[in-house]
Amino acid sequence: MDGALSHEQEAMRSAMRRFLAEHCGPAEVRRAVASPAGHDEAVWRRLAAEFGLPGLAIAPQYGGVGCGSVELALVCEEAGRALLPSPLTATVAIAAPVVASLGTPEQRARLLPLLAAGELTGAFVLPNGSLPEALALTGPNDGDWAGGGRAGGIQARRHDGGWRLYGEAAQVLDGHCAGLLLVAARHGGYTKGRTLLFLVRPEHPGRVRRTRATSLDETRPQSRVELRDADAELLGPEGADVPRVLAGLAGPIASVVAAEAVGTADGALQRTVEYVRVREQFGRPVGSFQAVRHRLAELHVAVREARSAAYYAAWSGRPDVAGLALAAALETASRVTGEAIQLHGGIGVTWEHPVQLYFKRAASDELLFGPVNRLRARAAETAGVFAAGAGGEAVVL
Repeated sequence: MDGALSHEQEAMRSAMRRFLAEHCGPAEVRRAVASPAGHDEAVWRRLAAEFGLPGLAIAPQYGGVGCGSVELALVCEEAGRALLPSPLTATVAIAAPVVASLGTPEQRARLLPLLAAGELTGAFVLPNGSLPEALALTGPNDGDWAGGGRAGGIQARRHDGGWRLYGEAAQVLDGHCAGLLLVAARHGGYTKGRTLLFLVRPEHPGRVRRTRATSLDETRPQSRVELRDADAELLGPEGADVPRVLAGLAGPIASVVAAEAVGTADGALQRTVEYVRVREQFGRPVGSFQAVRHRLAELHVAVREARSAAYYAAWSGRPDVAGLALAAALETASRVTGEAIQLHGGIGVTWEHPVQLYFKRAASDELLFGPVNRLRARAAETAGVFAAGAGGEAVVL
């Protein structure tokens, strides 16, 4: 792998950074998250028109730009640095690749152009689990994340040649405003059931109820989605192996989420470096003290390591590499934002200061996309790092 970015990739990153610096400052972020959509819809439309952001990784035949995971990781890192509230993660990083990989030719032709143009946003509805579970990043995706046939999940049943869904999911990214819900549901009962994915249009409030929830990180709005015999369309052919398809998407999705977490860490670090240059103690800037310099240097190295891992994961597409990169990014974001709060002193925990938004984003991401120890354990298992010895104990190869 050549670690240097191409001229086009550097230009893309620079343009994205300039745009977000102009339109996504702390004041703009606060206004956006307070809106009914949870993001600035005008900014999203401009990102679609000027950068082709929603269709960045969608094939040109469907109206997309046709770039790869590396380019998507680049712009997601910039979005994470600015804490951009947008449908980027839920729609571009998750929903679009799922439709592209699992959808029938007719479904791809119908939905992907709308997603690429930014006219349609999506949300992935997982009733009983997390995204890493569904992608087999923290364990085998055996369908428990879709309810496993037990109460509390989402159940699917046939109805007049179509499908009806019943159940609910408590934490759905962008679930309150997405125009398309990708719903994981179980069909066939507890013992012989299997996990399927369905397309649900939330136009019927009586059958699809969506409630925006109070969340730790307001820049990633979450919602409760309740389905009451909601009309649904099966995504892909009926015989599709949904867990296998999702596991195949683990590499690109996890690497993009990792890159966004790296951006969060880097944004918090940059703000901290700027602050310690002007904050004074004992008549000197705090940044002039050797202990502070050492702490910042260690954080800088940690961010660079996490960035390298995220981009290598995006380039390779390997699920085990992506799982490790995501673990490193989440851990780094948590460490850097925690240090940022401390180095800002008392002002860092006030509502008015933006550094607390970075801390909340890092904490929320670890809950949504972790935990770190399970990501690493699964990556080691997938890569065959451990094998059973003669005595039945795990030994390192």
